[in-house]
Amino acid sequence: MQRRGADRLMMIRRSARSKGGNDDGNSRNNTNRNSGNLSVPRGHLETKLEANIERIKTEVAASPDLIVRRFTLRTGQHQHVAAVYLETITDKETVNEFVMRSLMSPFLPEIPEGGATPEEAFKYICDNALAVGQVEVLDNWTTMLLELLTGKTLLFVDGWDQCISCSTIGGDKRAVSEASTQVVIRGPKDSFTESLPTNIALIRRRIRSEKFGFEAIKIGRVTQTNVAMLYIEGIVKEEIKQEVRKRLEKIDTDAILESGYIEEFIEDNWSSPFPTIYNTERPDVIAANLLEGRIAIVVDGTPFALVVPTILPQFFASAEDYYQRYDIGTFLRLLRYAAFVISLFGPAVYIALTTFHQEMLPTTLLINLSGAREGVPFPALIEAFAMELSFEILREAGVRMPRAVGQAVSIVGALVLGEAAVQAGIVSPIMVIVVSITAIANFSIAAYNLAITARLLRFLFMIAAGMLGFYGIILGFIMLVAHMNALRSFGVSFLSPLVPFKFKQLKDVFVRLPHWSFTERPDDTSDNTTRMPSGQKPQT
Repeated sequence: MQRRGADRLMMIRRSARSKGGNDDGNSRNNTNRNSGNLSVPRGHLETKLEANIERIKTEVAASPDLIVRRFTLRTGQHQHVAAVYLETITDKETVNEFVMRSLMSPFLPEIPEGGATPEEAFKYICDNALAVGQVEVLDNWTTMLLELLTGKTLLFVDGWDQCISCSTIGGDKRAVSEASTQVVIRGPKDSFTESLPTNIALIRRRIRSEKFGFEAIKIGRVTQTNVAMLYIEGIVKEEIKQEVRKRLEKIDTDAILESGYIEEFIEDNWSSPFPTIYNTERPDVIAANLLEGRIAIVVDGTPFALVVPTILPQFFASAEDYYQRYDIGTFLRLLRYAAFVISLFGPAVYIALTTFHQEMLPTTLLINLSGAREGVPFPALIEAFAMELSFEILREAGVRMPRAVGQAVSIVGALVLGEAAVQAGIVSPIMVIVVSITAIANFSIAAYNLAITARLLRFLFMIAAGMLGFYGIILGFIMLVAHMNALRSFGVSFLSPLVPFKFKQLKDVFVRLPHWSFTERPDDTSDNTTRMPSGQKPQT
């Protein structure tokens, strides 16, 4: 049903069937289940060249980028040919050099007596007159329009009711650059772009295996977005692959504009604040996850790819953990776990200590805290809420404002407002310190979507601490662990390998042991768990 290979990525549609075939909509590739609802006419092409061109102009309404180039081929009797393409989404150099120039060269087939027929001219163009790498013959109107809107060039021969689709996809696109998120000091600097073929190529450069493959489908009745499901045959579990394919094929919507659309359609628990699907713009991260038996979902038009199944430890691992020495990687990972705890519980602990549990503080510290809060008119809960909301607004303003002033506004705004609030006696200096440390800890979390989860849950723990003190925090923590324990990502426990407990897989959870110790893959995602033979430890 699906085809593999980066060189055939755009050939996921079945070539039109021969003249006279049934055209009830099932002639399309079965993976493209949503395309049958397109509001475009179905049926065979016309035999008259001008009739096909006029119909295309009618369907592609108000498109000044639609180019129609007519030719006359010398075949004994002149054959009229037209090339049709959208110049904004095609590679004009490919069109000019490998389509136009080829058709304008001397056309010298073995001309039978009386001249070549339209069928013979059509066949000669397909077999001999085109220098492009990918050519398809189409006779289905819906498929032909999709090819045109994808960026391919269509060739029509007067008197024949089929057309030729030439792969000339192009247009402006962003070059491969350094990742804007998940930045590393040591490691690859390339990242995904908005081009699906480019993203596939970046992964192929890292996995040079004949077992690497992908299945490509189109999702979206209007956008017809190309979506690729990547895996390594023989490593990935077959049931996981079938489940991912099933969920993707079930999506029936008019538009897919970013991988976040796909994420919400296929996630296991839509009501959980925790992300159960990992996203990244780094090809090396995708390659590493594929080698562990996971599946990557790459969407055309976005630099962020999805990884399933997902477990909680993935969000605390950075790509750089595996490029630095294992002891450095372990230290940095433990630091991220500590930052997550501070980001989640920092203000809540301060509220509980100053409101309910002052006896837990040393006398000197308690006296200093009481002196700092003297004159503050609000309880600690209201004080913390005001500061946290102010900081969240400043952070959001810094992101949305123009890049030249956004960072300055967020930093200066925080300093000025914090100092003004302390001078006015609205908040205490210690509260400014707590909120600042909490914000810095939140920035230290490797995964941005998990950092947002911590920001949301922080307010709930602040309320619990303001009502019950440490009892409220502990109760909320128990409920949080129970919730995470109930989460699944494509059948895999979100807390794996802690729940269920798997001692052998703890080598890459809180610590990162040396690479030579990773002799097995996680059995949650792969039946082929042997990664390397034992005995790879360096001899001293």
